Amino acid sequence: MKVQVQAEAKVKHEIRNGLGLTLTLTLILTSALSLLSACGRPEEPTASNAATPPPSNVPVEIQSRIETAVVAYSPGKPLLTLAGKVAYGEDRYSRISSPLQGRVVEVRAHLGDRVKQGSVLLVIDSPDISSAYSEFVKEASELEYAQRAYELAKDLFENRALAMKDLKHAENDAIKARAEFRRAKERLLSLRVPAEELEKPLADQKITARFELKSPLAGTVVERTVTPGQSVGGDPSQVLFTVADLDTLQVVADVYERDLDLVKVAQVATVTVEAYPGVKFPAAIAMVGDVVDPNTRTIKVRAWVTNEAHKLKPEMFARLNIQVGEGTQFLSVPKEAVLEIDGKQFIYVVAAEGQYIKREVKAAPAAADEVRILEGLRPGERIVTKGAVLIKGQEAKG
Repeated sequence: MKVQVQAEAKVKHEIRNGLGLTLTLTLILTSALSLLSACGRPEEPTASNAATPPPSNVPVEIQSRIETAVVAYSPGKPLLTLAGKVAYGEDRYSRISSPLQGRVVEVRAHLGDRVKQGSVLLVIDSPDISSAYSEFVKEASELEYAQRAYELAKDLFENRALAMKDLKHAENDAIKARAEFRRAKERLLSLRVPAEELEKPLADQKITARFELKSPLAGTVVERTVTPGQSVGGDPSQVLFTVADLDTLQVVADVYERDLDLVKVAQVATVTVEAYPGVKFPAAIAMVGDVVDPNTRTIKVRAWVTNEAHKLKPEMFARLNIQVGEGTQFLSVPKEAVLEIDGKQFIYVVAAEGQYIKREVKAAPAAADEVRILEGLRPGERIVTKGAVLIKGQEAKG
């Protein structure tokens, strides 16, 4: 009886082990089949509402007002448009102040006058010139006396009628007188007294207390802050006139680091301003800066612009349109296609008929009615070019 019970227990144990093995084999086989099935199809990307928002469904009545187009590179010569302002040429304007103190007795230049280089702008009565010229005449007289005394001492010494120490004393007096005369002359020159006038004999010199302030360059008087009878103090910060050459101005613009390699000196460009729609002023790149502004991350670009009609005015806002060459292609879209929301730029990409996906992009000005796409789009994608604001409004309604 005991033997029979042990045999039955053994049979049950083997049956249980067999079932467990069967279940194990079944699970392994199922896992293998699943792995093989997964390897046979492409991996699906993980959906993310942040990266790819759900398409916006637009009613039929709104779809008729929406226009789309395929993204492509801009045809023709691409333009790089930079924002800037009109300025004076660096070496073509001068802020003029008086080099000496005095009272203005005559103003000869007025706002808008065209003056030549060397033209008299105003006349100043300066006591500095009077005192400096009196010192000059005195030192000239003393120099003449010291020079004669030295020549006489030299003759006496050669005839053994004068001691060596007396000759040296006369020579030292002549040297001192010559130095004092030179100092007095330099003082007059610093007061803008003509050097050729000082070279004349004293009897022929015509030097008065009147000082004529002259223009250092040819141009137009664009600023005047002085009136007759006004006292001027010889302070360089006290600007009396500003004279500028308005026939040729500069446009100072900012270029971002990403576009720096597109800008070269001597490139052909045009300048446009809001005051004259449709008018293009010819220009050429004169300088590309070497320093990046740490706040705006831009580099200064200067371009000469022709302004013979004097239509452009300094401090005007302007756009500098640079022809960057045939070899450079821009991925460009209409300006109307790009929306700005919370400081970011977006474009609607066509997902299907009546469905549009909002995608963040990075864009930069390219022309008057186009923008250059830097990130976010690929050639061949279809986007909304007109009516993006309608889709945005539909999204706001939910």
